[in-house]
Amino acid sequence: MLDEKEIIEGCCRHDRKAQKALYEKYASILLGVCIRYSGRRDEAEDILQDGLIKVYFNIKDFAGKGSFINWMKKIMVNTAITHYHRNLKHHYHQDIDDIREMDIEGSVFDTADFTREELFAIIKELPHGYRMVFNLYAVEGYKHKEIADLLKIDVNTSKSQYSRARSLIRKKLNSLKKIAEKVDEQAG
Repeated sequence: MLDEKEIIEGCCRHDRKAQKALYEKYASILLGVCIRYSGRRDEAEDILQDGLIKVYFNIKDFAGKGSFINWMKKIMVNTAITHYHRNLKHHYHQDIDDIREMDIEGSVFDTADFTREELFAIIKELPHGYRMVFNLYAVEGYKHKEIADLLKIDVNTSKSQYSRARSLIRKKLNSLKKIAEKVDEQAG
């Protein structure tokens, strides 16, 4: 298997072997990024494919400063955002003011209370706009101003959607915790 430097150099020459090696080495990691931003696996695979094409055509622009995987992840995030804008009219929209949420700010959760899959499933259930803002802010580390620019929304909308996403996540985690406690009581 080719190392990272050989993959980059080979892809710059449009070498199919290097492109295949890049795919085999990084596709699963990059698909994970795409899945965070899409509602369905097939949609994430489309984003991955579009993003990899961008990687292949722009790899000559990778300056070698910083991490190659982080450079590719940024391309995937930007591709997911572009995909979101392009397909916005096809998504079911729910006005954020119509969503009723319980304020459970006082809830405290131990991360060990939930599996990674449970947390991922909860995030995946968020309305599409909430999920985009939550992932960009909480996972990728973007600031609300950057998110607003990327998604072409107001900064306050970004902050509001993030806050509401957190509230929905807390509500769902609280429900999961109560279910687990009932199961424990019945078992004990």
